[in-house]
This record gives sequence, structure tokens and C-alpha cells, in this order.
Amino acid sequence: MKRLFLLIPTLFFASPVMSAEITSRITDSVQLTVDGPAVQSTRLGSTYSVSGSNVSVTTLGGLTGSSATAPATVSAGDYSINTDGSAFSFSESQFVGDTVVTSQTALSSGQVAAPNLYSSSTQSQGGTAGDLAGTLSATGVPTVTAGGAGTTAIGQRTIELSVFQ
Repeated sequence: MKRLFLLIPTLFFASPVMSAEITSRITDSVQLTVDGPAVQSTRLGSTYSVSGSNVSVTTLGGLTGSSATAPATVSAGDYSINTDGSAFSFSESQFVGDTVVTSQTALSSGQVAAPNLYSSSTQSQGGTAGDLAGTLSATGVPTVTAGGAGTTAIGQRTIELSVFQ
């Protein structure tokens, strides 16, 4: 019994097992981008408005047109003052809308050479690669070479070292 009692405390006070983890990570990357061309266009329709006071209307002006692809045309109105010598106001406005475009020019060297644009348009020309390049090296930092307009080059090196005990 005495021997068993001496053996049990030794098991509880044994030295702990040591463990360590070391992680080393190196990541190299190069990203090269050439923008594509884009055309965004919003077609605006024709509008006509008239307003006034102390004005008589013989013929009301307006928009005419029966084609689905051509803009409307404005027809003239015939207006006169209702009471001579009295104050009057008159306002007439028009906006002739866009003609419908049914095709777009083809791309030429990544560019829209002659875009068909409506009243509200935004156009972005495509990039040209030019000398755009990127290289990865096992011994150094990634390198990038600038390209033409509308290009992006990003080189990145990430180094991570973790030690756990």
C-alpha cells in the first residue's frame, strides 16, 4: 500500500508535453485588367405643353407622327388674346425626341468607333493593353508594367509568420 501511494503522486506531477506550431506563408499575386467599352444611352420622347390665361384657342398645337422609329413633329396652334387691353400670359414649349436607332457600330480594336447616342448618353472607351504585363518571381516582389489607357495592374506580396506554443 505504501508503494502504491508513492506511485500515484508521481503520475499527477509529471511534466507536460510541449507542442509548438510554426506556420510560414508567402503569397504573390498579379492582377491585370483591361476595361471594355460601354455605351449607355436613354432615348427621350417628344413633349409639348401650352399654358396661359386670357388666351383663346382656335386650334390647339401638339405633336403628330405615326412612325414608331421617327420622332414626333410639332403642329402649330392658333391662339389669340381673349379680352383686348387686359393682361394675359402665354407659354408654349416643345422638345422633339430622338429617332430610334436599331443597330450599333461594331467594335474596332476594343473601341466603339461611331456610337449611336440618344439625348442622355454616357460612353466609356475600352482600354488598350499596350505594354501591360506582370511577372511573379520566386525570389522577389512581383513586378508590373503599365499598359495603355483604361488598364490596371496590381502586384502584391503577402508574408505571414505565426508561432504558437
